[in-house]
Amino acid sequence: MGETGEPQSLPKRQLGQYLREAREEQGMSLATAAEHINRSAPTLLRIEKGITKKLQPLEIEALCRLYEFDEEKTEAMKGLAMQANTKNWWHEYEDAVRASFVMYLGLEAAAQEIATYQPDLIPGLLQTPDYARALMRSAFPLEATEEIERRVQLKMRRQHLITRKVNPITFRVIIHEGAIRRVVGGGRVMAPQLYHVADMSTHPNITVQVLPFTAGIPLGDSVGSFIILRFGEDARTVVYAETLAGDLYIEKPVSLRRYAGAYEAIERATLDEASSRSLLRRAAKEHLR
Repeated sequence: MGETGEPQSLPKRQLGQYLREAREEQGMSLATAAEHINRSAPTLLRIEKGITKKLQPLEIEALCRLYEFDEEKTEAMKGLAMQANTKNWWHEYEDAVRASFVMYLGLEAAAQEIATYQPDLIPGLLQTPDYARALMRSAFPLEATEEIERRVQLKMRRQHLITRKVNPITFRVIIHEGAIRRVVGGGRVMAPQLYHVADMSTHPNITVQVLPFTAGIPLGDSVGSFIILRFGEDARTVVYAETLAGDLYIEKPVSLRRYAGAYEAIERATLDEASSRSLLRRAAKEHLR
């Protein structure tokens, strides 16, 4: 997955990373390892890079034996292979969203922590149905009501990631004050939306902070929205940024450091959690006047 390319499946990339590291630890060449599973070196290289169309369970088992994985690690590798070969619930909506965003949905579902900066909109994982519907109608004015509702339904299903009782993801959000003042769908849509964000921010896994107008431009230049997805200690961080020219999936270490630094700098300029919650509720009341 490159700076601007379409990302591979995260389970495939994780599996490939583990297999490559195990091969290198044993000082084994691609050609030698490939010969043990009756495959070519280019084929094994594609497995290690996570760019194969489908993983073959017997090949994965053979590699696990070759690299002397114990039973527990072998089962974990087989689980990653199965996950990579299985279509998940969001694939039901492939016709309703662009292909590159389907890739994002897979990353989102696998993440352990998501941090996002949103200068213009309430982030999707915190949107109410009415707010999401108003956005969809603006973006797709010619679409039938049924299609709009499918898009809204997809967004609501994604929110299970932060509301589920077992292992909800950690969700850190910075919203610019402009996003809570900007009217989407009218005051009767905005007020419940902002109350909802304030209420959600009381959950232990959700942090919401507002960047007020009074903070000026913390980075000295305008910054568009971006999302930082973290997958735990053993997997890479990915930054996702949506643009009119296409979706960016960023993994280069130097770029990741820049985005992490930008998030920290913006965060230092935000209101604290309690003050942010108070501002959200005040703004909600103002939208009803």
